[in-house]
Amino acid sequence: MKTTIYYYTGTGNSLWTARKISDALGDTQQIPIKLTGTNIIHSVSENIGLIFPVHIWGLPAPVIDFVNRLEIDPSKYFFAVAVNAGQVAATLIQLKKLMQTRGLNLFSGFSINLPSNYIPWGGAISPKEQQNRFNKAAEKINRIAAAIRSKEINPLEKGPAWQNIFLSLLYRQSYPYVHKMDKSFLADEKCTNCAICEKICPAQNILMANGKPIWQHCCEQCFACLQWCPEESIQYGKNTQKKKRYHHPEIKLSDMLASVLAKKMS
Repeated sequence: MKTTIYYYTGTGNSLWTARKISDALGDTQQIPIKLTGTNIIHSVSENIGLIFPVHIWGLPAPVIDFVNRLEIDPSKYFFAVAVNAGQVAATLIQLKKLMQTRGLNLFSGFSINLPSNYIPWGGAISPKEQQNRFNKAAEKINRIAAAIRSKEINPLEKGPAWQNIFLSLLYRQSYPYVHKMDKSFLADEKCTNCAICEKICPAQNILMANGKPIWQHCCEQCFACLQWCPEESIQYGKNTQKKKRYHHPEIKLSDMLASVLAKKMS
C-alpha cells in the first residue's frame, strides 16, 4: 500500500473521514489506532496519515501514545487530519511538536469540521445542518487528497490566537483528569443489558455487572457508549436525557464493533 491511514474514532466522524480520503487516494489501507500497547508501529507505506478527533482542544491520549510508538523513519511523508466541531485550536501544532521530539516531521495538517458528539454542551444539530457539514467536508477532503498525492508541505491549520492560547491552556489543565471524567456516566431504567456499550468502548473502560454498565475510570471521553446505545439509556449527568444523540449516519454499529475488534487483535 502506498498510503496507510491510522484512525481513532468514537462516533464515526474520523472513520468516515479516513474512508473518504482513502477512496480519493486509492491504494490505501485503514488501521484503527490501538489505545494501549508497547510495540513499535511499523509501516512499509511511504505516506502515513493520522486521523483523529480533537478532545478538549488538543490531542487525545491514544494519539499521543501512538505517536510515541511510531517507528523513527524521516523518509516517510506524514500528514494528519484533526476532526472537530469548529475549534481545532492548536491541536495540529501540538502534534507537530510531539513528532519532532521523535525525529519525525508533520508535513501537512488539516482541520475537518463535522458535527459534535459532545452531548453535555448540546444535542445533535439538525439533519440539514449535519448534511451541510458533510458536503463541505467532502469537498475539502478532495483537496486534502490532492495535497497528499503531491506530498505537499503546507502550514498546519490552526485556530485564531485566542483559541491557541486560552483553549490550549484549558486542555493542559484538563488532560490529567480525563480518565476519571466517566464519573458522570450512568445507565437509566431503559437499559436492556445489551452490552453494546461494553463492546464498543475503544478504551475497554466498561464492564457489565448485575445487568448494568460500570465505568472503570479509564475513559477517553469519546462518548461512543452514550451515542451508540440503542435505547438511549446512557446519560452523562442530569441534562442529557432529552438531548438528541449523534453518530455519523454513514457509519454503522457493525463498522464500529469491527474497528474495536481489530484494535484488540492488533
